[in-house]
Amino acid sequence: MNRANRVLNLPNLITAGRFVLSGCLAVLLATEQTTPVAAISWLVFVLAAVSDWVDGYFARRYQSVTVLGKLMDPLADKVLVATALIMLIPLGLIPAWLSLLILCRELMVTGLRGVASAAGVVVAASGLGKIKSIVQYIALGTLIFPAGLVPFIPHLHGIGLAILYVALVLTVWSGLDYFYKLRRVFLEADAD
Repeated sequence: MNRANRVLNLPNLITAGRFVLSGCLAVLLATEQTTPVAAISWLVFVLAAVSDWVDGYFARRYQSVTVLGKLMDPLADKVLVATALIMLIPLGLIPAWLSLLILCRELMVTGLRGVASAAGVVVAASGLGKIKSIVQYIALGTLIFPAGLVPFIPHLHGIGLAILYVALVLTVWSGLDYFYKLRRVFLEADAD
């Protein structure tokens, strides 16, 4: 298999699709949230979130893991989450400070991974980080879902916000866990 075919494999194309879906989500959430638009927004978000699992499955199943995929997959995840967190603020569904805290953690861990990579340390996603991502996806999907479609659950967005607070705790906890586990990278760099 030549180099171009390894880079343009199915998992990487699915990851690229997540970037496109994130852009579509931003446009949809910037549009007046009628029930049909909100339903389409939710479907786009769910498709993008599920693609996170699908690309990883195909990469492992067909041994198609690439350097590009290792870089782009977590970035695509962060772009999707950031898009939802930011676009839900003007809709009044998420307080800005909550989005800011989650986004700051994501940026700090991304920076930490970059420093660790420069020091030759590979930082794989932790189990706690994966749980955090799943809870974030559930919370954001619940918040994006058009509440009017389920009248028997009158406080659906309140439930989504409560789940997002759980995600915040997991987000901070997993961020501290990354910093603790990689503290030697900083200690070694300071010793030089």
